[in-house]
Amino acid sequence: MLLVSYNQDGDPARRLGIQSGDTIIDVAELVSGAGSAVPGLGQAPASVLDLIQAGPDALAALERLLTLSVPETAQRPLAEVTLEAPLRPGKIIGVGLNYTEHVAESARTLDTDKELPQRPVLFSKPATAVTGPGKPILHNADLTSQLDWECELAVVIGRTAKSVRQEDALQHVFGYSVINDISARDQRRSGQWFYSKGQDSYAPFGPAIRTADDIADPQNLDMSLRVNGEVKQKGNTRHMLFRIPELIADISAGVTLEPGDVIATGSPAGVGASFTPQQFLTPGDVVEATIETLGTLRNPVVDAR
Repeated sequence: MLLVSYNQDGDPARRLGIQSGDTIIDVAELVSGAGSAVPGLGQAPASVLDLIQAGPDALAALERLLTLSVPETAQRPLAEVTLEAPLRPGKIIGVGLNYTEHVAESARTLDTDKELPQRPVLFSKPATAVTGPGKPILHNADLTSQLDWECELAVVIGRTAKSVRQEDALQHVFGYSVINDISARDQRRSGQWFYSKGQDSYAPFGPAIRTADDIADPQNLDMSLRVNGEVKQKGNTRHMLFRIPELIADISAGVTLEPGDVIATGSPAGVGASFTPQQFLTPGDVVEATIETLGTLRNPVVDAR
């Protein structure tokens, strides 16, 4: 199931939808059209986070409703709605240097260690960094001249995870999405990445969340990133140094992961800093991050001064 958060006709209220091709099915209208209480669901969840917190029975109930006739009143053309970030995570935990070729290019251009990390390299991005599909990435020339991109698989947590074993880790995943780990390379401070990666709009997220049951193998997804139509990154999630179960186990050993939290699992090679000469984002650019079955996250870069 492909879940979205959307609004329509200028109404700022966000609604929960299910994307099916070029159609958005409004969940509230879908449940209302059932005409009676839906076993396992109760009232219609108003957001992706509500659905996550309602648990697997609620998701199964929605899947059953989709096998029935979907009322016309619940259907919206995709072209007529505005997609928002699927949810606002409680926390975003980023993973640095999680692809071998990216480790090499970072050591060459960003002064990071040339040796492969022995444990996941972790950092955080605040929820205020999240922005949705089509929304602007803010370029403030007073703060950076080295605004960079990183296409990454986002893992959305569905169940509280504390001291989770690797073999149980995927049971705590609700679904997967696309996140663009925007970075101001010249705002690293004494090696710390928070301000470099945590500024407003530096976490474009979306356009949807595909539920985990709909992904046969999250460690075999093609991914790419284009700037103004030109391919800059191309990779596959099978090349992660630390795979998703390892990341969940490592993080949850000391940090409780809660429903709706997001793990940004790292970037393949091809970031702007790796090119000769280096390439960075400037106002007027358009960035498109794509992951197989999850969609394309498209964002313009705008002058924030």
